[in-house]
Amino acid sequence: MSKIKVSIVGGAGYTAGELLRILIHHSQVKITSVFSTSNAGNPVIKVHDDLLGETDLVFTDKTDPNSDVVFLCLGHGKSREFLGNNLYSENTKIIDLSNDFRLHPHHTFQKRNFVYGLPELQREKIKSAKNIANPGCFATAIQLALLPLAQKDQLNQDIHIHAVTGSTGAGQSLSATTHFTWRNNNASFYKEFTHQHEAEISQSIHQLGNNSHELYFLPMRGDFARGILAGVYLKSDLSVEEAKSMYKEYYKNHPFTMVSDTPIALKQVVNTNKCLLEIQKHKDILLITSVIDNLTKGASGQAVQNMNLLFGFKETEGLQLKPVAF
Repeated sequence: MSKIKVSIVGGAGYTAGELLRILIHHSQVKITSVFSTSNAGNPVIKVHDDLLGETDLVFTDKTDPNSDVVFLCLGHGKSREFLGNNLYSENTKIIDLSNDFRLHPHHTFQKRNFVYGLPELQREKIKSAKNIANPGCFATAIQLALLPLAQKDQLNQDIHIHAVTGSTGAGQSLSATTHFTWRNNNASFYKEFTHQHEAEISQSIHQLGNNSHELYFLPMRGDFARGILAGVYLKSDLSVEEAKSMYKEYYKNHPFTMVSDTPIALKQVVNTNKCLLEIQKHKDILLITSVIDNLTKGASGQAVQNMNLLFGFKETEGLQLKPVAF
C-alpha cells in the first residue's frame, strides 16, 4: 500500500511542530508540503530545531491541491479564510485544528461537512467522514471527564470545573501573559466562565443526554509549558465504585483514555496522546480528575488519531509515545 500524501498549513506553530514530530515517523505517511509564507525556502529545522537530524523538509509558500490530507494549523478564524482562497481536490480530506468548524451551525463550508473529531464520542462517524474539526484542548480533557456520566444521564446537577494549562496553550506568538518573566513563579485565572471551549463541551454532553444544568468553568494559566490538569466535580448519588465501573466500561475499547486506580499527575501524559482519569467521592461530591498533553491529545496527536481513523489505519499508528516520568 502506497503512503498517503500529507500537507501541513501554518507550519511554523506549536501544533505543526508536534504534527511533524509524530508524522515523520508514521509508517503510512509521506509529508509533501509544509506551508508557511513567512518561512518559505527555509529548512523546517530552522524553526523546529528539535527535529535536527530527523528531516530535511523545507517550508514552502505553495499549497499541494492534490494532497490526500491537509492539516490546518492556523489561528482561530483563519481556516475559513484559507480554504476560501485555496482550492483542494474534492478527494482531499481536511483536518482543521482551529475552532472554525467545531460548533453548530458552522460544520459546513464550501460543500465540505466537518465532523467533530473526538474519537471517544463518535469514532464510527469519524471513520466515514471526509473532513474533521479537531477538538480544543480544554474541551478534550473536560469532555473525556464527562462523557460516561452524560451517556448514563448522570449529569443532573450543576457541573464545576477548575483546570490549569501550560503556556504552549496560548500559541507561539508572545503576549503579555506568555513571556517567561511573567509566567514564571506565577498563576492566574482567565476567561472566567466565558472560555470558548464551554460551547464545545455543552454540545457534546447534550449529544449524549438531556443535561440542562449549568456548567461553571474556571480556566487557569500554569507555570509550566505543556499539559492540562482538570478537576471536574458535581453532586452525585453514585458511589465511587459505581462511577469507576461506568468509566472503565465506557472507555474499555478506546486505546488512549484510561481510568487510574491511583493518583494521577501531568508527567504521566506529557508528550503522549493519553488521557488519564481518576475518580474520587467526597461526601456527596463526585470528582473526576483528567490529565492530557494540550499539544498532543489536546491537538496534534488527536489530529493524527483522527487521520488514522479516516484512512483505516490502526488507531494507535504513530502515537505509541512515551512520557518522561522524571
